Amino acid sequence: MEWLANLCGKKVALDTAPLIYFVEENSTYLPLVLLFFENMDNGLFTCITSMTLIEVMVYPLRQGNQSLARRYRDILLTARNLETIPSCGHRERVAELRYSLCR
Repeated sequence: MEWLANLCGKKVALDTAPLIYFVEENSTYLPLVLLFFENMDNGLFTCITSMTLIEVMVYPLRQGNQSLARRYRDILLTARNLETIPSCGHRERVAELRYSLCR
């Protein structure tokens, strides 16, 4: 796929939507995001993200879905070839604060 070849050796900014499609196995986009994350994991390219952890954790926390919130957190903290900035501890706390303010 040409779009994938264009990512080779580059640092790619990761937005929220692809991560949500991947974790929640969105049937429309799953084939594309699986290919994306598999190639990132294999080192074809690297990714960087900043606000994604905050963005993806608020909804599961609002729904009381600690398991889904942990799944997002674990992926963002342990995925190979993915850099999260600034430190994840701060973003996780912000997500918790956003959740508590939106109750």
